[in-house]
Formats: sequence, structure tokens, C-alpha cells
Amino acid sequence: GGAPTRLVAFSDDMDGLRKVPDNIENGDVLRANLGKPLTRIPDPFGCHESFAHHNNAMLRDFLDRFGFDYEFVSASDRYNSGQFDEALRGVLRNWQPIMDIMLPTLREERRRTYSPVLPVSPSSGVVLQVPVEVVDAEAGIVRFEDEGRMIEHCILGGNAKLQWKVDWAMRWVALGVDYEMCGKDLTDSVRESGRIARALGGQPPEGMIYELFLDENGEKISKSKGNGLTIEQWLTYGSEESLGFYLYRDPKSAKSLHVGIIPRAVDEYWQFREKLPAQPVEQQLGNPVWHLLRANGAKGGAGDALPVTYGLLLNLVGVLGPRATRDQVWSYLGNYVADADPAAHPSLDALVTCALAYNRDFIAPTLKRRKPEANEALALAALDEELAATSDDATAEEVQNIVYEIGKTQGYADKLRDWFRVIYEVLIGQSQGPRFGSFIELYGVPETRAWIPAARPRRSAG
Repeated sequence: GGAPTRLVAFSDDMDGLRKVPDNIENGDVLRANLGKPLTRIPDPFGCHESFAHHNNAMLRDFLDRFGFDYEFVSASDRYNSGQFDEALRGVLRNWQPIMDIMLPTLREERRRTYSPVLPVSPSSGVVLQVPVEVVDAEAGIVRFEDEGRMIEHCILGGNAKLQWKVDWAMRWVALGVDYEMCGKDLTDSVRESGRIARALGGQPPEGMIYELFLDENGEKISKSKGNGLTIEQWLTYGSEESLGFYLYRDPKSAKSLHVGIIPRAVDEYWQFREKLPAQPVEQQLGNPVWHLLRANGAKGGAGDALPVTYGLLLNLVGVLGPRATRDQVWSYLGNYVADADPAAHPSLDALVTCALAYNRDFIAPTLKRRKPEANEALALAALDEELAATSDDATAEEVQNIVYEIGKTQGYADKLRDWFRVIYEVLIGQSQGPRFGSFIELYGVPETRAWIPAARPRRSAG
């Protein structure tokens, strides 16, 4: 609507480290500092001021790469500088209303130790989860047990942080947050933090709750397990446009997030992009690519299409093998693309690089061509003979019809799917693949025929 906006990227880097993530190689550095705020733990990778600074740099690199206009806010900076001190006093002033909101949501054991404030131990530097008694709200003085003795301590100036749900509410009030999204697993937190925000005299933000991201086994993505997919990994194997397309679509549906979904996301992005010009305006508004092109300031793009799908490109690279080069791939693309020049097809050229990486890391290690059974070898020999009589410039449709007819005459009339599976398993090394006529048009009739004798069992002499 034209109203000025301010996007805040907030890092919870004052949190105490609860456990060492499974995917960190130099875990001993973290293990020696468990419980301390993330900004007060050395960087196990040895390249930043702290573990938090390392992770914050990764976040900011991503945001900068995609041109986000944002303000980065570090929880540690706000706590340590005293900018959250007045908000902390507000929590101490409203201690009992906050406890009344939180205690009914907790198990009995947790209630006995719960405190909205987590003081940082002056002796060990660990973020403590201990019962706290307010002594002087205005001075920020509280009483708690630390290493076996009761002490009174000022929690201002970075000497404490707030418990998660209280911290979230305080942040909304202190920063004037009007809108925030979060995952479905935080539904209860949104409700309770909203009540706390009102107890602090503020108004909880509007928001949207989106569904969870799941790994290939249907399990929730976990930072500690490291079973997610990084932005860098996606952009190694797929395009930026496909990533935007994946993130934009269906935010209220659970999404699988693993490398296996990247090729489909790439091809679906281009399918939606190609459809745009022919769609009436109400369908364009429901087309994710319409929004993505506008958000990125693109003037054109609607109706563009790739001459070759990413799925077909992956199969070509898979046949060429893990040592295939960009130039080799483009030489074969000349069988299918009239002006097979990388400069004329920059989007396709970028995907060639992605396909080479995807094949090297995920496809080539799994391909295993099998020997054909006797009846399968006869069917493949019949296919070879028919292709020998076929023009090298036959269309994909013409070649597809040939493959169909061979299947029908070789005992696969009622199970053509099995016939195509034989072709894929024997010639390519996987159980399924692209439309085979399109693939032969891309790879070439002579090149395809060269596979078939190699797939037949050798006859012994005598």
C-alpha cells in the first residue's frame, strides 16, 4: 500500500548454547563453553569473533546476496549496550502478571524453577535457569542462587537475558514490531508471547503461521541434526529463481526440503513462467512467478521458456558421466537446440553447471546399469535395428512412436511401463527417466544406438 516499511533481521545470539550441534567438526571448542551466550563462545571455525558472529555473518551474506533491504539487530548488542534495560525493568515491574501467564503452561517440575529472567552467572558466565526473586525493579536487582550461594545481582547491561517467550514479547514491544511470520511449531508461543506483550503495555504484531519444512524422511528440519539444506547447497544444484519459487508457494502447507526436490522446483518455475502471457489476470495473480518477477523488478520474463527441461538435462549429463564438461553438454544440446550457444541461452547455461554438480554429487554415485535378461536383449536388439533405419534428425515424437511399437511387438503391449523401465535400467542405470523420444533427440540416434550393443550379453564362441 505504499506505507514505509522496515525489515528487521534479529539474531537471538544472547542465548546460551544448550548442546553441541552434530554437524560441527570442532565440537570441543563449543563443548568447553556450554551454557554461555553464543557471542561469548569462540568461533570453532576460527574465522570470526565468536560462534554467533560466524552464524550472523552467514545470515547477512545471504540477505545481501539477494538484495534485502534490512536492519540487522543482535540481541547481544542490545542487551550489552543497555538498549533493552528499560524493557527489562518492564518485565521486573510486571513479574507476577507474566508468571500468571506462563506457569499454567508448564509442567509441575518446570514450574518450580521457571523464571522470566535468565541471569548470567558472574562467576561462570553461563546463562542460568534458576528461580529468581525481584529485589528492586527500577535498579534491576534480583536474587538467585549461583554455585551454591544466594547472591543479589543487577541484570542490566548484558548481565541477563529473558526466557524465550518473554524475550519475544519484549522484543515486539521494544522494537515496535507490527508483523512477524513463524513456523507452525511456535503456534503456542505466539499466543503466550502475545499475552505477555499486552502485560508489558504493548500490542502483539499481526502475523502468519506457516507450515514446517521436512527432510526426505518426513522429519522436521533441525539445526542440531543438520538435516536441512543450506542456501548455498540449493544454489549449487539449482537456480535462484527456483529457490524463490519454492519458498513463495503454499506457505501454509508442509514442504519437503532436500536436494531431491530441486530439479522439480526448477522445471515447475519455468512451466509457470511460460504460462503467464496466456493467462487471464485472475490466474496471473495466482501464478507465483508473476509475483516473483514483480518483486525482483523484472521488466520481462513472462512467456520465456527453456529449450530443454532441467530433468532432461540431468539425464543427458548422467549418460555422459561424472567427468562430463560444460562444452561436451553443449555439443549434445546442438542436437536439440537450434542455436546451441551458451551466450544465447544464459539461463540454460547456468543450469548446465548446476546439472554437472548435481550429477557428480547425487546421480553418478547411484547409477548402476544392469545386464538385460534374454528376452530384454532381444527387444533392445529390435530397437537397435529400427533406430538404424531412422533418420538422424528424426523428431522426438517419431522416435517415441518407434520405441512404443517395438515394445508392443516384443511382448510389452499391456505393460509398456515395464518396457521403458528396461530401457532406463539397462541403458542409463536408473528405474525411470525422461520421455525417451525427447532424450534420443537430444542425445542423438547414433549415440543412443552405441549403447545398445554394449548392453547385450556377449555370445561365447563355439
